[in-house]
Amino acid sequence: MIDLLRYSFMQRALAAGMIIGIICPLIGIFVVLRRMSLIGDSLSHVALSGVAAGLLVGFYPLGTALLFSASAALAIEKLRKSYEDFAELAIAIILSLGISVAVVLISFAKSLNVDLMSYLFGSIITVSKTDVHMIMGLGLIIVVFVKLFYKELFFITFDEEAAKIAGVPVGIVNLLFIVLVAMTITVSMRIVGILLVSSMMVMPVATSLQIARSFKQATFFSIIFAEISVVFGIFISYYLEIASGGTIVLFSVLMLILTIMLKNLILKIKLKKALSNS
Repeated sequence: MIDLLRYSFMQRALAAGMIIGIICPLIGIFVVLRRMSLIGDSLSHVALSGVAAGLLVGFYPLGTALLFSASAALAIEKLRKSYEDFAELAIAIILSLGISVAVVLISFAKSLNVDLMSYLFGSIITVSKTDVHMIMGLGLIIVVFVKLFYKELFFITFDEEAAKIAGVPVGIVNLLFIVLVAMTITVSMRIVGILLVSSMMVMPVATSLQIARSFKQATFFSIIFAEISVVFGIFISYYLEIASGGTIVLFSVLMLILTIMLKNLILKIKLKKALSNS
């Protein structure tokens, strides 16, 4: 396994994957607890149309994907205000728009299909130096934002109305946060793939919530679970010659199942001990 690190493509894939392993759960913990898990699917489908547009016009695909997904994130926030009682409708509208635009753009040029496959399912071989630099830059922005606005995000996540009354600039923080979600999806698609990128924001968080006793613990554990999934997923996908995105997410699901089983086993043992002592 160590020998593989001599290859430059593996070094780039691991560097990009390790950054994704931090930022996906870091943003995902707020997304999950705010019950906005579907926003990842919505923005990733818009990002697909951005990738298709980039490939069609010969522009850097991740750049156009970021432009499309950030614009869609702003549109979702605008639509949420128009449908305050049906906030999930805004996500459904943008998801439909993203899929339809992507299908139309892909149908314009059938030769895009081969290039699109690496974006759809993730590929460790096609990660370039430019991709790594972009992932590092955007990843740094996301980490710094969460660090600076941690208290505001925490407050809004658990009680948005109380945050407004307390003077937290909810509108601005929500706007910046949803743009960061779009950025997270864009930087993650190269390794995990567009179709599975939202899973990387949800699965490690779902696993950590099984064992964490506080918000900070949940954040820490979710990053650990994500990093384990990414590293093992990348190596397994290389040896088996399969898509990295599916392998990483399957590993995440396996860890969730094992964590639930282990938690239930420990609870049963504790219950038996309590009954025997009574």
